[in-house]
Amino acid sequence: MGSAVPRAVVLADSDSRWKWAAHAARRLAPQHAVDARFLLTPTTPTERQIAEVGIAPDTSRHVTCAELLDDPALAEADLLVVGAIGGTVLALVHSLGMAWDGAARRPVVVSGYVGVVYENLVDGLLLRVGSDMVLANGADDARRFRDVYRSIGADPSAVVEAGLPFLGGRRHDPSAVGRGDRPFTVCFAVQPTVPASRAARAGLLDKLQRHARRFPDREVLLKLRTREGETTSRIERFPYQELYDELPDPPPNLTVVHGDMGQVLDRTDLLVTVSSTAAMEAVHRGIPTAILTDYGIREAHGNHYFLDSGLLASWAQLDEGLVPRADPAWAARQGLGQRDPLAAARTRFTQLRGRMSLPRMRPYYTPANASDYLETLLMRHGLGLSGRPLPGGAAGNPTAMRKLIQRGAGGIYRVGRARVAPVIRRLAQGQ
Repeated sequence: MGSAVPRAVVLADSDSRWKWAAHAARRLAPQHAVDARFLLTPTTPTERQIAEVGIAPDTSRHVTCAELLDDPALAEADLLVVGAIGGTVLALVHSLGMAWDGAARRPVVVSGYVGVVYENLVDGLLLRVGSDMVLANGADDARRFRDVYRSIGADPSAVVEAGLPFLGGRRHDPSAVGRGDRPFTVCFAVQPTVPASRAARAGLLDKLQRHARRFPDREVLLKLRTREGETTSRIERFPYQELYDELPDPPPNLTVVHGDMGQVLDRTDLLVTVSSTAAMEAVHRGIPTAILTDYGIREAHGNHYFLDSGLLASWAQLDEGLVPRADPAWAARQGLGQRDPLAAARTRFTQLRGRMSLPRMRPYYTPANASDYLETLLMRHGLGLSGRPLPGGAAGNPTAMRKLIQRGAGGIYRVGRARVAPVIRRLAQGQ
């Protein structure tokens, strides 16, 4: 690229993975310029979602995996942080490993998880084999990850203990409420898929209203992930904004908020969620946090991760005044509360970058041990076993195209339901 400025490339396929990857790059290589590459997927973040993270990339492009193979920014960078699903990591490790084979120099490639690792542990880890560094969010995750790598003959030293890179912000100051600086504030952080049904989500809004009316001196926030037309890494049905707009008479101290989670946490005294990365951010800051048990403690929900945290609670208990606090030993094992959670990862990156050359990236899945699975995953990204794009480009990714069409149809349905249907009803009633 002809520039003396060291550079880091950040690849992301959704808003949450952009947040994770951008902060990881900034903490691993704080003096590097950031070149952002956003994968064209059904969950590609919008400009607002990109800006909300607070890290402005020096360059930015929207790309496909096939286009990345010949991107000079990648080959010349010091660091490549891949914030994407496991199948995408595998496709890039396979294809870029072949493209860079024999090169005098290549970037250090980093992958990891954007939040709590509560499902598909083995599946996700095997797809990330070949990354120079796989970031684990705490001591417990690092131990589990290394055990899996040892069991399959992968190098366990690739797993590096590191807290979530976006942890930070002001420590919670409970005395601010007592001084009258602001009201006691309860924030419910939504998840796109839990609870899933319309009835359950409407019922959750009823619980929020009940709590707000029970404590009129409290401010109760409904923190949404997206605005209309935006998506997250998990597609949301029955958006809370639509359900909130249908409430006949919400209490005045119940408010919908958007924006950066960190800024919302600055004024939060109790964070409530079913199971969300926001809970990790809150615990890191010392903010009392409740992981709801109303819908069960289930692996499918991810709240089983918090079993010995001291945070499990029901809305009924919160209505009675419970303010849960995290067990310090549990928080430490999850990498929470550390002043510099990526210190060890930054040292590891410096060591790898200081080597004369890096070995070829080799994924666990190869044509020899999993040809069908590997070929299927590569085809989803328009790539072949050769490591090169398949003929036809976008046509090699029918699944993504179908999801894009479904996403557009879902958006049209939501707009029609929220905007057009009420107008038709008013006209029918002669209003």
